Amino acid sequence: MDKDVLMNKLESLRRCVQRVQDKAPVSSDLLKRDYDLQDIIVLNLERAVQTCVDIGLHMISDLEIPVPDTMAETFKTLNKAGYLDDLATERMTKAVGFRNTAVHAYQEMDWEIVYRIITEHLDDFRDFSRQMMNAIK
Repeated sequence: MDKDVLMNKLESLRRCVQRVQDKAPVSSDLLKRDYDLQDIIVLNLERAVQTCVDIGLHMISDLEIPVPDTMAETFKTLNKAGYLDDLATERMTKAVGFRNTAVHAYQEMDWEIVYRIITEHLDDFRDFSRQMMNAIK
């Protein structure tokens, strides 16, 4: 495992989450009306999820086990390896579901859900980051 690669990816994750936090509107109604804000937030959430998957795959590459078949399986594999707790595994698996909706069905986005994610679940990414930092120490 290349710690420099992981540290760079963790920094990228931190920046994505910070960008979302900085751009979070005061209401879901504002988010629904502001297309530029929607793009900034969703793009950074997508990047954050993808970065978490990349981090996970990098961690898994040191283990002598098969590479997961899906993005969600990455977090389940980290859990089985003792790198990620059950709650973080569940939340990151849900984040993959959000990412898939954002990428493949953007026009059908439920902005209330997105608003809930950015106001109630950004710490899920920070928790994932903390657990990955603990795993590489």
